[in-house]
Amino acid sequence: MLKLILKRFVKDPENLSDPRVRESYGTVCGIYGIFLNILLFAAKFIAGILSGSLAITADAFNNLSDAGASTVTLAGFRLSNKKPDPNHPFGHGRIEYISGLIVSFIILLMGFELAKMSFEKLLNPTEPEISIVTVIILVLSVLIKLYMCLYNRKYGKKINSSAMQATGTDSLSDATSTFVVFISGIVCHFTSFIYLDGICGMAVSVFILFAGFKSAKETITPLLGQPPSEEFVQKVENITLSNEKILGIHDIVVHDYGPGRCMVSLHAEVSCKEDILTLHDIIDNIEHILAKELNCEAVIHMDPIDTDNKRLNEIKYVLSEIIHKVCESARFHDLRMVPGQTHTNLIFDVVLPLDCKVNENEAKRIISELVAEFNPEYRCVIKFDTDFTKHI
Repeated sequence: MLKLILKRFVKDPENLSDPRVRESYGTVCGIYGIFLNILLFAAKFIAGILSGSLAITADAFNNLSDAGASTVTLAGFRLSNKKPDPNHPFGHGRIEYISGLIVSFIILLMGFELAKMSFEKLLNPTEPEISIVTVIILVLSVLIKLYMCLYNRKYGKKINSSAMQATGTDSLSDATSTFVVFISGIVCHFTSFIYLDGICGMAVSVFILFAGFKSAKETITPLLGQPPSEEFVQKVENITLSNEKILGIHDIVVHDYGPGRCMVSLHAEVSCKEDILTLHDIIDNIEHILAKELNCEAVIHMDPIDTDNKRLNEIKYVLSEIIHKVCESARFHDLRMVPGQTHTNLIFDVVLPLDCKVNENEAKRIISELVAEFNPEYRCVIKFDTDFTKHI
C-alpha cells in the first residue's frame, strides 16, 4: 500500500540529494503514520472501554501520542526545507532535529501520565473483560505497529532521517507493549489476577518512557554536534586522494546543518615543486566533485610539503615512531624545520584521539624528550589538533 502511495507522490525517488525528494518521503510517511495511529487509537480506545482494561486504554492513548508526534515530525520536514534567509544563511535543516526533540518530550509526557494512571489502577484494581473483538483488535495492532516499524526504519535509513528511524524504534516498542497488554488480558481472564492489568499498564508506561529517552538522545546528539559517519569521511578521502597530485589530507571538519546540508573543510598536502596555478585548478575541481557527489559545500586548504628533503623524510619516520609510543592512534602533520645557530626547531601539529589517556601537556613532554634523545639539537614546537571525524 505505502509503496503505491510513494510511487504516486514522490517524483524522482532515487535522487535523494534533492531536499524536495526527502521532504516528499517524509511527508507521505508522516501522513500515513498519522492515519494508522489514529485508526489504532480509535480501535484500542473502544476495546479498552468495552473490556474495562486500563492497560488497553493506556496503549490507545500511546497511539494518540504517536499521531501527535507524527504531526510534529511532518511539520519539521516541511519547515526544514525552507530556503536560507539573511538570518539563517545555512538553511533550516536543523528544524528536523528540533521536531524530533519535541516528539521525544511528547512521548515522555505521555509515559509519565500513563504511569500515574497505572499506579492508581494498582491501588484500586478491577478485573477486565476480554472478548473476541478485543483479542482481534490487539493482534491487528501488534501487526500494524511492526509494519510501521519496518517502513519507518527502511525509508528513514534511505533518506538519512533520524526522526523517522526514531519513529521506527518507537513503533517497535509499541508493538512490544501491546503484546504485553494482550498477554496480560488473557492471563487476567483465566486466572482472575486483578492486579495484572495495573502491572502491565505500568510496564507499558516504562516502555514509552524508555522510547522517549532514547528518541531524545538520538535527536539531541546531532544538535550538540556529532562526528560524521565513517562512510561519509571515507568518501571524502577517496574523492580527494583520487588525484595523484594530492599526497595526503588532514584536518577534515564536517559541519552538519541538517540532513543533506553540510559543509566540509580539509587540508590537502601537495608538493611544493608543483605549479601553484595547476594545483589551484586541481583543488577547485576536487571541491566541485565533493559538492556534486556528497551534496555539500567543500573548502580545501593547500599545504605545500617538501618531498625531496632526505633529512626531513628521516625525521618524519622517527617522529612517527615516537608519537605512536605516546598513543597508538595519534598522528602528526605539517612538519617544518627551522634551522638556527644553536638548535633546529621542529614545528608540527599532533592529533590526539579524544579517548587518549595522555593529556596534551604530558604528550608534549614525552615527545620532546624522545626527540631530544634522537638528536639533542632538535627542539619541538607542537600544536595540538582535534580529530572531528572519529567516533569513540
